[in-house]
Amino acid sequence: MGQKVNPNGFRLGIIKDWDSRWYDNTPMIAEKLKEDQVIRNYVITRLKRQKAGVSKVVIERTSKNVKLYIYAARPGAVVGRSGEEINTLGQELGKLTKKDVKIDVIEIKRPELDAQLVGDNIAAQLEGRVAFRRAMKQALQQANRAGAEGIRVQVSGRLGGAEIARMEQYKEGKVPLHTLRANIDYAQSTAFTITGTVGIKVWIYKGEVLGQRIEALEEEERQKVKDRRDNAKQRNRRDGQGGGRRDGQGGGREGGRRRRRRGGGQQGGGTTEASSEG
Repeated sequence: MGQKVNPNGFRLGIIKDWDSRWYDNTPMIAEKLKEDQVIRNYVITRLKRQKAGVSKVVIERTSKNVKLYIYAARPGAVVGRSGEEINTLGQELGKLTKKDVKIDVIEIKRPELDAQLVGDNIAAQLEGRVAFRRAMKQALQQANRAGAEGIRVQVSGRLGGAEIARMEQYKEGKVPLHTLRANIDYAQSTAFTITGTVGIKVWIYKGEVLGQRIEALEEEERQKVKDRRDNAKQRNRRDGQGGGRRDGQGGGREGGRRRRRRGGGQQGGGTTEASSEG
């Protein structure tokens, strides 16, 4: 049977980047990877109590420093009053890693389009004994209102307290898993209910990344062509008007009217002189 591959790992190096961004060719690479996982678990567990809505933690390393980028829906809960919380978190991570830790917080402006936050929200509702169908449909509606082109939510376990575990899923729109240029956000979450654990998987399709870039370039080229045409028309108008005024007679219809008036006045004056002499 064919199995579903992780959409995030499938697109690494194409439209997605790694969460651990550093290089090491020594045997210490395994220790650093383990340390990265310890840091992520510590940060997510600690900030979960503050309801900061942490989606992911990106880690960058130098020889002496560790820099964290925390993506959160409520950055104020991470920073705290006058930066007290973030300073305390940095000190705790410094003791954990024995290195200088710097933290930057990045706000997630649309939590409804973040797969990890959507999955965690569904898990929290299931733990609060909300009906699983209601939680899933609500997530679909919120993602559609936020601008998602497609969303798929899957839950599996003892749904509704049933004795036999099963899997159910809801889907709206399209989720093209085989299209590498498709920006698909994928996440997993777990709800710990009184009848057992419920696994939650979320796929959110946000549109094509490379296609948008190509369309943007084409639109930019079309706009440049239009601007060149408009500038050429304006130059032609200015040249036409200026050419008529250089000889002092004006250009266009007004110049022609002035010339006709002057010619008519001279003819009329000539006839008057002739009649007076007669």
